[in-house]
Amino acid sequence: MKKNSNKDLTVGKPETVLWKFCLPLFGSIVFQQLYNIADSLVAGKFIGEHALAAVGNSYEITLIFLAFAFGCNIGCSVVVSQQFGAKKYRDMKTAVYTTLVASAVLCAALMLFGLVCCGGLLRLIHTPEEIWQDSEIYLNIYILGLPFLFFYNIATGIFSALGDSRTPFLFLAVSSTSNILVDILFVAGFHKGVAGVAWATFLCQGISCVLAVFVVLKRLSGIHTDGKVPIFSFAMLQKLAKIAVPSILQQSFISVGNIIIQSVINDCGVGVTAGYSAAVKLNNLVITSFTTLGNGMSNYTAQNIGAGILPRIREGFRAGIKMIWLLCIPIVAIYLICAKGLVIFFIQDPSDLALASGIQFLYLVAPFYFIVSTKLVADGILRGAGLMKKFMAATFTDLILRVTLAEILAKQMGYLGIWCAWPIGWTIAMFLSLFFYRNGPWKNKA
Repeated sequence: MKKNSNKDLTVGKPETVLWKFCLPLFGSIVFQQLYNIADSLVAGKFIGEHALAAVGNSYEITLIFLAFAFGCNIGCSVVVSQQFGAKKYRDMKTAVYTTLVASAVLCAALMLFGLVCCGGLLRLIHTPEEIWQDSEIYLNIYILGLPFLFFYNIATGIFSALGDSRTPFLFLAVSSTSNILVDILFVAGFHKGVAGVAWATFLCQGISCVLAVFVVLKRLSGIHTDGKVPIFSFAMLQKLAKIAVPSILQQSFISVGNIIIQSVINDCGVGVTAGYSAAVKLNNLVITSFTTLGNGMSNYTAQNIGAGILPRIREGFRAGIKMIWLLCIPIVAIYLICAKGLVIFFIQDPSDLALASGIQFLYLVAPFYFIVSTKLVADGILRGAGLMKKFMAATFTDLILRVTLAEILAKQMGYLGIWCAWPIGWTIAMFLSLFFYRNGPWKNKA
């Protein structure tokens, strides 16, 4: 095999291996989240509070589509990791090509659904009339860019499976920084409003997608295999689906849950919706970053299981917890100390209600990042080991609790009750994830 950035995660001290592999992943997802943060920031600062609310309102629906792209990413990443760890390079390439073909079909179906049902989805979440038009514009443009979203996620999943977290980091660093500049150009320079925000993301994400797919295909061509590699395999599709479908269902149900919560929040008024839109972007930046580190644990677990080295799983878990908690400390401190400034950063002249609701959200959820990060490390190992039923059980417990409690507590405590649902759901689900992890196939392996 040609020397390149591919990395075998089955050798070396687990703590060192995970730090080197996961830190670029962490940086990548921070830059990826800058896409959405930039959209909200530019909308709030250069257009107004209603524009920020519209972008935030549409964002919850976009997470449904992201769930499918994320599922394809994880399915491909775990299976390719296992084949790479077992040195089965021919099967590894077939897994990649099968994912690309199947994802193209799935993406086309989702685009058709999204364009036809856009209005219905906005009605479903009780979109206020004042932000309806901007929400619809943003959502429609986002749906047109779904192919870029899908194939970029697949490319990054393949890079991660090969132990290369540096290349996608470089792609995202450049494209997300460019997105901020293009956002400002389209909105402040060309006065395109919310549509300008959406088209800027479309353009920058499209360029990064094309480059990422080109590089990953070139990387694969450098890996020698004997004989012709099948472009599509139903047997490989079944292996991919075993991981991808539960991941898609998990993320889809989370998105549906977030939509239900968004509808409860929308009933509290545009001020609360704007405050939540600012605060939840900051929250999603952290949670998505931790989820990506959990995905890194999935790649680590899958490679080591493929190589038959089970004792390294437990070592990796301890190293993963240490790593993610060290990242939690400065994040929690910044969110608690600078909550007001962070919310104001998103909204030009925020109303008292928008400011208060956003600050209270951060105060309530930030201390529990230590809890949810522990859950996500355990979840990453469960997913990498293919223990999808246990993985989904822990995830759905969190989701069901948060949605149910948001509905109930909102009637008793207003929007403050909705915020309280996050810590409760995270805590109970964490204990369940840890229980499943401790009873995994690596139990008692020396």
